[in-house]
Amino acid sequence: MNIFDTHTHLNAEQFKEDIPEAIARAKELAVTKMAVVGFDALTIEKSLELSQNYSEIVSIIGWHPTEAGSYTKDVEQKLQKLLERPKVVGLGEIGLDYYWMEDPKEVQEKVFRRQIGIAREMNLPISVHTRDALEDTYRILKEEKIHQVGGIMHSFSGDEEWMERFLDLGMHISFSGVVTFKKALDVKEAAKRVPLDRMLVETDAPYLAPVPYRGKRNEPGYTRYVVEYLAELRQLSVEEISERTWTNAHNLFKIKA
Repeated sequence: MNIFDTHTHLNAEQFKEDIPEAIARAKELAVTKMAVVGFDALTIEKSLELSQNYSEIVSIIGWHPTEAGSYTKDVEQKLQKLLERPKVVGLGEIGLDYYWMEDPKEVQEKVFRRQIGIAREMNLPISVHTRDALEDTYRILKEEKIHQVGGIMHSFSGDEEWMERFLDLGMHISFSGVVTFKKALDVKEAAKRVPLDRMLVETDAPYLAPVPYRGKRNEPGYTRYVVEYLAELRQLSVEEISERTWTNAHNLFKIKA
């Protein structure tokens, strides 16, 4: 059995002391591949370094909505160049964040659209961060014809209706530890009904640790508990959920399994 954590931040400060150990622990739980997501200059550099040093790691890089105010022409040119690297499999995480509101909506939207344009030009899927911004995120993805390259609704937190709308745009739906939370009823309903060929799993480590580790530092290996929970929810085997999500990730990222 193999599990693919499609969104993790092993490049975060919280892992600076034990990256090799975290990868080893992940393997013990059958998490044998992971996409490390870089979202600003420092984390992008670290993601690329990790994917170069570890066969288990691929990179997704982009400019996060909470960093939108620092997105410049120079940033864009450098990003385009780095996206050409062989182990970079997607552009992200990009999107809108109306919870923190570090920058005005129009600034976030402009940066989001610019990066979707780059993804289309380079034929790369995107990883979407959306917080308190589902309506605008949907509108922009639709207007920017995201179906041409597809992508991931990362750590999906919407309901079944929103899931259907994003599926109609050609997006994949990725479930994190949130699906295991007691009060995440909408997310559970979406997880019960998402088509198996469009489902992905992730940790968003070091954040959002699943039950039974909720409140502790999350790590890539804990994708295993998300897979087990989804298997229980769907009344399927753990092997089937791991195999389906593994295949979906490889297909979306255009990686040979």
